[in-house]
Amino acid sequence: MRNSEIKELQDEPACEHNKKSKSGCAPATPGATAGGCCFDGAQITLLPITDVAHIVHGPVGCAGSSWDKRGTQSSGPELFRLGFTTDLNEQDVIMGRGEKRLYHSILQVAKKHAPEAVFVYNTCVPAMEGDDIEAVCRMAELKINLPVIAVDAAGFYGNKNLGNRIAGELMVDKVVGTAKPAPKPLSPHQIHDIALVGEYNIAGELWHILPLLDQLGLRVLANLSGDCRFKELQTMHHAKALMLVCSRAQINVARKLEQQYQIPWFEGSFYGIRDICDALRQFASLINDPDLTQRTEELIEDQLVWLNAELAPYREQLQGKKALLYTGGVKSWSIVSALQDLGMQVVASGTRKSTEEDKARIRELMGADAILLDETSPRNLLDVAYQYKADVMIAGGRNMYTAYKARMPFVEVNQEREHAFAGFKGMVTLAQQLCLTLQSPVWQQARSAPPWH
Repeated sequence: MRNSEIKELQDEPACEHNKKSKSGCAPATPGATAGGCCFDGAQITLLPITDVAHIVHGPVGCAGSSWDKRGTQSSGPELFRLGFTTDLNEQDVIMGRGEKRLYHSILQVAKKHAPEAVFVYNTCVPAMEGDDIEAVCRMAELKINLPVIAVDAAGFYGNKNLGNRIAGELMVDKVVGTAKPAPKPLSPHQIHDIALVGEYNIAGELWHILPLLDQLGLRVLANLSGDCRFKELQTMHHAKALMLVCSRAQINVARKLEQQYQIPWFEGSFYGIRDICDALRQFASLINDPDLTQRTEELIEDQLVWLNAELAPYREQLQGKKALLYTGGVKSWSIVSALQDLGMQVVASGTRKSTEEDKARIRELMGADAILLDETSPRNLLDVAYQYKADVMIAGGRNMYTAYKARMPFVEVNQEREHAFAGFKGMVTLAQQLCLTLQSPVWQQARSAPPWH
């Protein structure tokens, strides 16, 4: 990828970082990509496309250290679970055999697994060596008669955010708009086609949302990219409205689809009662169908009656409990909203990878004096928890042992989680997990003096 193309992706007109600097998607410096390089970001974006063969062109470590770590679920094909790599070694680099290995790898995967398409991810070693993966992919495509797409997102190009954008840009330019959707099913109400961007179906969260959309007659043509099929992605341009779900990193996809296909879009969240209701109403507003608007309000009313009854015993137990939330991005405010809906008080919220708009929403929910935690050490994190007497830490898996060493209850909310917290059903699951964690007898035992004292 040329420097001019990288700079163009970093200059995102719809991104909040453009108003101040491009720090959110700037080129990486050596050692600064811990926690996500450009290749990692591209792979995270595209790997949940379930019926595609994903080949990592590079040393085996590039594939092995990050493959399928987000916990995304599939309702059908499981091809994306298989990790394919050209496994370059020192001899391949010295003898210049990278392109040849890649070509034969594509042919072998296509013959053995019959994918809908093949994605080839460039990594640092072949990028520095100068392998022309675009040319290899074109040659292989003619041979196997399948789409073979080169994802040129070598790790040293930039951080994970840039990798997300490179991958999204490729899908808009090379995949979207290449097929027509299936005919709309018969229904007493008009069916409207929509699309989602940035919903990864972690722990099956998308499956909490789809029944609600189905009841409203909103057909999800494609989701980039949780539980997605390649042919679905090809039809995304027929959507009448698009929701950018918890992922500012792919805002360029929403902007380009609006420019090229006049698809209106909004950014929203499926965490928390207020945000779920707002997302459903936003779809109705963009589509501008009075019947859809009416049915949306009726659905929300019915769901709230059921949800409030389900949450009543949990709210009684959680009322007034204090939570320390340390996550990032859109979750930094959407989880705040969800916890407040349960009657809890959020004493501080992490803002790692959050935009200025995200931080503004946190202050709107928590007040002007909200405590925002950017990059911080485990020691500082615990100091905040002790100072404000937090009852539970809600964060990503890397902070789990920090909480456990401090004998503090912990709930996982990042991509490694095993429970789906999105949608109205997800709110009940979140309340259940919080109560189970807070009421576990292990905390009383862990905090008591040992027998020998």
